Amino acid sequence: MRKGMFALAAAGLLATGTMAACGTESDSGSGDTGSGKSSVGKVGVILPDTKSSARWETADLKYLTEAFKAAGVEAEIKNAQGDKASFQTIADGMIQSGVKVLMIVNLDSGTGKNVLDNAKKAGIATIDYDRLTLNGGANYYVSFDNVEVGKLQGQGLIDCLAEKKVTKPVISYLNGSPTDNNATLFKEGYDSVLKPKFDSQEFIKGPDDSVPDWDNAKGGTIFEQQLTKDKKITGVLAANDGLGNAAIEVLKTNKLNGTVPVTGQDATVQGLQNILAGDQCMTVYKAIKKEANAAAELAIALAKGEKPTTATQTVTDPESKQPVQSVLLKPEAITKANVKTVVDDGFVTKAELCTAAFEKACTEAGIS
Repeated sequence: MRKGMFALAAAGLLATGTMAACGTESDSGSGDTGSGKSSVGKVGVILPDTKSSARWETADLKYLTEAFKAAGVEAEIKNAQGDKASFQTIADGMIQSGVKVLMIVNLDSGTGKNVLDNAKKAGIATIDYDRLTLNGGANYYVSFDNVEVGKLQGQGLIDCLAEKKVTKPVISYLNGSPTDNNATLFKEGYDSVLKPKFDSQEFIKGPDDSVPDWDNAKGGTIFEQQLTKDKKITGVLAANDGLGNAAIEVLKTNKLNGTVPVTGQDATVQGLQNILAGDQCMTVYKAIKKEANAAAELAIALAKGEKPTTATQTVTDPESKQPVQSVLLKPEAITKANVKTVVDDGFVTKAELCTAAFEKACTEAGIS
């Protein structure tokens, strides 16, 4: 990161006045609920959608709001609802309103880069949250080790197939959005684990498709087409719980659910219930509260004109080849044996997870 740019951004973060409460918006409307003037800069946050994963509304919004409110830092948090034009409009409004820090989860790197470029021109410090904007030049990046996420998925599928004693399994891929760098990293991870199995012919590589915009309905259609072409599919590497559930619905129609292992990611209530039911073999839990808190800590320091001390790692942008100061957190594989971990951590509640249909399975899993 260029020192001059950082110095300019940091210098622009100082403001005077009295402390304001944190205001948030969870839609793509205008305005925020913070009032009064603040002795620190205001933070703007743009989340991507509520369709691709429930986490953006149920977890990230909640934890970011709590973190900024606890610090007494004014924040405007909005969701672009998957609309690139809305994403740009929200960003323009935040920049014009004088935010001192802008944190984004890009919808694609092109849109994200444009927003980051405009923010930098205005002397605003920038943070890529969860997804790296390729060639975007954000000052900081906060996420999980996404290659490791993919490795956990690949190994999880191997373990599930071994448990079911499937020989020469045919593996279908339902990859994430081709415009999301995280999806590329996930695939890098599970490819690194599964490729040796394909090379040795222990496993057979089946269909390998990406799902535009992480759209679950499109994912279901794609998997239905995959299964129609190759009815021998005996394992599904689905990149997240939403796509995993889309595949499971197709498998149910074909009376194959529970016999064909399906992976996932995000430890959503739906994904965990699918695991308890035996229809999904694993998911990947990313402690989003830790991710949100790490990102908020960075943003708060920048808003106060302080130099952050927590971004001790670096990630190399694969397009610009420039290093980005980063915070990378550790993911965890979740199977039926340790679903309780996610409940104990407070990520989902027993009431959400253990509805009537899953009450017995929850008891068997030690969730009380």
